[in-house]
Amino acid sequence: MAAVQVAGSPSCGQLREAPREPPPEQDNGFRRLSARLRALRPDDSSSARTEIHLLFDQLISENYSEGGGVAAEDVSALLVQACRLVPLNQNHLVSKVSQLIHHLLNRLQVIVDEQNLDFLMGYTISAIHQCSSWTHMEILQALAALVYCNGSKCQKYLPDLLGKTGLLTTLSDLAQSDPEVRRAAVHCMANLCLSVPGQPYLEEPYQNICFQAFLTTLQSPKSSDMDDITFCMLLQNALKGIQSLLNGGKMKLTQTDELGALLAVLKKAMFHGLPGLNIEMPTVLYPTPLPQYDGRPPVKPQQSESTASRPTNKKKKYKIKPKKTPQGEEEEEESSSEMEAVPGPGTSRVNMHDRNTRCSSSLGVQGLPVDGSGTLGKERVSSPFTTCSWKRVSSSESGDSDAEGGLQGKMRSYQAKVRQGALACFLSTIKSIEKKVLYGYWSAFVPDTPELGSPQSVSLMTLALKDPSPKTRACALQVLSAILEGSKQFLSVAEDTSDHKRAFTPFSVMIASSIRELHRCLLLALVAESSSQTLTQIIKCLANLVSNAPYNRLKLSLLTKVWNQIKPYIRHKDVNVRVSSLTLLGAIVSTHAPLPEVQLLLQQPCSSGLSSSNSATPHLSPADWWKKVPAGSSLEETSVSSPKGSLEPCWLIRLCISTVVLPKEDCYSGGDTGSAAGSTFEPSPMRLEALQVLAHLARGYFSVAQVYLMELGEVICKCMGEADPSIQLHGAKLLEELGTGLIQQYKPDSTIPPEQRVPVFLVVMFWTVMLKGPLPRALQSSEHPTLQASACDALSSILPEAFSSLPNDRQILCITMLLGLNDSKNRLVKAATSRALGVYVLFPCLRQDVIFVADTANAILMSLQDKSLNVRAKAAWSLGNLTDTLIVNMEIPDPSFQEEFSGLLLLKMLRSAIEASKDKDKVKSNAVRALGNLLHFLQPSHIEKPIFAEIIEESIQALISTVLIEAAMKVRWNACYAMGNVFKNPALPLGTAPWTSQAYDALTFVVTSCKNFKVRIRSATALSIPSKREQYGSVEQYAQIWNALVTALQKSEDTTDFLEFKYCASLRTQICQALIHLLSLASASDLPCIKETLELNGDMVRSYLLQFLKSGTEGDDPGAAHSPQERYQMVKMALKHISSIQALTGDTARRAIMDFLENILTIYFDAFGSQVTLLELSDR
Repeated sequence: MAAVQVAGSPSCGQLREAPREPPPEQDNGFRRLSARLRALRPDDSSSARTEIHLLFDQLISENYSEGGGVAAEDVSALLVQACRLVPLNQNHLVSKVSQLIHHLLNRLQVIVDEQNLDFLMGYTISAIHQCSSWTHMEILQALAALVYCNGSKCQKYLPDLLGKTGLLTTLSDLAQSDPEVRRAAVHCMANLCLSVPGQPYLEEPYQNICFQAFLTTLQSPKSSDMDDITFCMLLQNALKGIQSLLNGGKMKLTQTDELGALLAVLKKAMFHGLPGLNIEMPTVLYPTPLPQYDGRPPVKPQQSESTASRPTNKKKKYKIKPKKTPQGEEEEEESSSEMEAVPGPGTSRVNMHDRNTRCSSSLGVQGLPVDGSGTLGKERVSSPFTTCSWKRVSSSESGDSDAEGGLQGKMRSYQAKVRQGALACFLSTIKSIEKKVLYGYWSAFVPDTPELGSPQSVSLMTLALKDPSPKTRACALQVLSAILEGSKQFLSVAEDTSDHKRAFTPFSVMIASSIRELHRCLLLALVAESSSQTLTQIIKCLANLVSNAPYNRLKLSLLTKVWNQIKPYIRHKDVNVRVSSLTLLGAIVSTHAPLPEVQLLLQQPCSSGLSSSNSATPHLSPADWWKKVPAGSSLEETSVSSPKGSLEPCWLIRLCISTVVLPKEDCYSGGDTGSAAGSTFEPSPMRLEALQVLAHLARGYFSVAQVYLMELGEVICKCMGEADPSIQLHGAKLLEELGTGLIQQYKPDSTIPPEQRVPVFLVVMFWTVMLKGPLPRALQSSEHPTLQASACDALSSILPEAFSSLPNDRQILCITMLLGLNDSKNRLVKAATSRALGVYVLFPCLRQDVIFVADTANAILMSLQDKSLNVRAKAAWSLGNLTDTLIVNMEIPDPSFQEEFSGLLLLKMLRSAIEASKDKDKVKSNAVRALGNLLHFLQPSHIEKPIFAEIIEESIQALISTVLIEAAMKVRWNACYAMGNVFKNPALPLGTAPWTSQAYDALTFVVTSCKNFKVRIRSATALSIPSKREQYGSVEQYAQIWNALVTALQKSEDTTDFLEFKYCASLRTQICQALIHLLSLASASDLPCIKETLELNGDMVRSYLLQFLKSGTEGDDPGAAHSPQERYQMVKMALKHISSIQALTGDTARRAIMDFLENILTIYFDAFGSQVTLLELSDR
């Protein structure tokens, strides 16, 4: 919802709630005055006018308690009666009744109902037309109060208000002579733009009228007859109006000029009234990678107090008692409701003079004077003035310096509100445009390292470092955070690892320079900031920057500086600062992990970068330093898993463990020390963040975390044993990350030396503790399904080598729990269980257990029928894994598994996979994988049965249709892979069955025309799988396949997608292998077709076959012949086969093909003779 709302007042939706029971005395006062008013009748006599005046004054001066209490319908009825008593020719009474409308609606927080609104709108619009101009100010204030949150009910009045000659259009125009009237008209317009959820919004033409009016207001300089405070209020209203259009109206800024004009005025307004700074902006900002000009006139040595004085540590304030007025004076409305919680009025700057000295060089704003006297009051959250008397006050009316100081303080407050309003509007603008459009204006708002001797252009960091208001600083940082959020792709081009000595600066270096400057400025702000709320925003902004910057392409030391400077804030008195500090540390250990720089930081001595008094780490003690009562296994075994050279304990892990399990310390425990046990620990957000940091470390730097494996296991047990579900959930997530880290260490392609891995016996001990602890209880906590699902995910991360060594009862427990949870009614739990079963079915110790595999298959097939797409997708993935297990078991010499596995269950699996292949792509991709494996697994005993014949035909037709459909790349890739698996089953009638030609037609179509080269590669692989000539079918079928492969080779570089070029070499390799394979199986009848093709395309085929022999390109298929020896032998075997064919009389094709192959081998031998000789010798 739009954010034009009074500070402290409820939103539009809340205002419609039933009013509270009014206090008797207040209700009596209102009722008494209301009854007197209702008793009056229209009378033009002097006495009647006097009585009405008095009644209005009494109603205005009545002491209404905060929050109102008077029924909304009573207020509306009273206002209608008041208007009926006042004829429009009585200017003074019209002015008074307008004040009454404005006052009551604001003070009592009333939204007028539609029927009464109709009358009151007509009355006020007529009053503006008929009454003297001096009354327009009050009437417009009344109109603003009426339309507040009522814009959708004012549709029929919009032509009168916003038409070409409409009241608000005319009165808000620059030609309007009275500045107060113009401001009030803009205020009305802003309130009209305010949206109410569920109600229709302004039509687009009216939105555009309002937007142009607001934009013109912001672009116009202050007129000579307008005082500074009125000008500030005018700018505030225009900013709120644009913010409402962007938030509630979802206005899209599609035109570059329109967006550029808005950003230009927002940048100018962002610095409005900032002491010592006055920038001149162009009318429109345009997207550019270069810093844009902002003219700054030189700062005069002698500045007036209004622009030069700086706040200091003094706490002098100028306050007027606030009143809640949602529809009323816009100066009371918060301009940054879109912002997060930002500092209130209790904060001040510490040693502002020192701060200015430290930060001035980073801003390029030279000579900003600082007044150490501290005469200026601090920033206030709101300045709630409810009457108009102060508006026309000038300093000359005050006879003493205190009054003048109060006016200066008031003006500074309003200037700060303009800056906050501009930042809030900018935040809404960021949310309403695409990030790729926003980053065109990066240099206009984000600092860059200035050239030598030139000042830096002003940016959001100027405000973050220099603005005297902590709230404005926090707003600027929040906007910067919004810009940085999701900027990873944009910032990924940054690169400065090498020195660029060129005549121009590459864009990558410019972005890297900007990233460095952001680090420098944010760390300056961190050191200088005294407001806890603003400090939190600085650290959040740093975390966003760290999460998106490409540190693997930048020079070292950036993260080291952040790391060292954030350490003291982990012990800050404010919990939000502590939490955000941990968030930042979590961002450091998760960005582009593992980074060598972070690896070194984690191995730093615990005291590095910390003072003795403010150490951010607990005092180190023996291995059970954090436990009050030793429990579980001894922790001494952890030393076994320590990597070599890791002598220093990791202070970050120790800090996080102590944060999670130790009671909070006295320095910020306050009065909670003696409270209930649940509140003796750190606040929940702090503990959750610490657990997240541990999870990040386990994911990105497992070699560091593995040293603490058993300690972390006990932390997990403690967390999962607590009553707080969120703590339990994060404990389960940490367990899953640790389990995944252990699995990664033992993967076949792992680069970690065996001696540096966690020993299997220790992994078994770890999981034994987990399974005897609260993990089984978490799996059974049906009242917390998210926790159950996370526990399932954790259970699926057991190292297979460790699972086989677990006690038998623990193994049975895991299997029983998972099979039981598969019947859960909760979709999250069911999806997690289906995935976990798909993991377990691959375990070497379980995959030959026919009963377990059958039980798992039945459970997965049940999940494939679920209504939830996520459950079906996980079940299809698990079905694919289960069928992979069937294929692995085929390679075992013992045929007992194949014999014992139920044929009926195979039939059920085939039917389910066929149905799943018609589902969404998420399900389909694994369903076709399962179909291919199942058809590969079928034994002759199955195929001979009539019941299987039909299902085999359906299965292959499902694969053929999936190969041909325009689906996701992964789906078609898996379908081609599955087709290759089908071809591997010698028991299937490939070559004679009716579906043979359809299967080959589909694959040849894909290999020649599919846009995705990975799918082409997979189809070429499938075409090279049949091992006998008869499996390729008739001569015509063989010729079609051969010609398709030659065409595919010819088109192997034809693509419009640049990303596909990297697969060209792999595609050619695979096609060449397929062609050679076909040659090695060719019959005499096939030779004429081959000869004909070579006559037409022989040179092209020869060049690619020679390239195939010469280069060791990595193929897409792991079984492809990569070594030079294998490739050379393939061609020799093809030549040998062709030469052995008995040619028909008069057939010259055999000789032509032999000459072609011999020519290739001769050219290759001439170029690589010595290597070929060595290959032949090694072959012998």
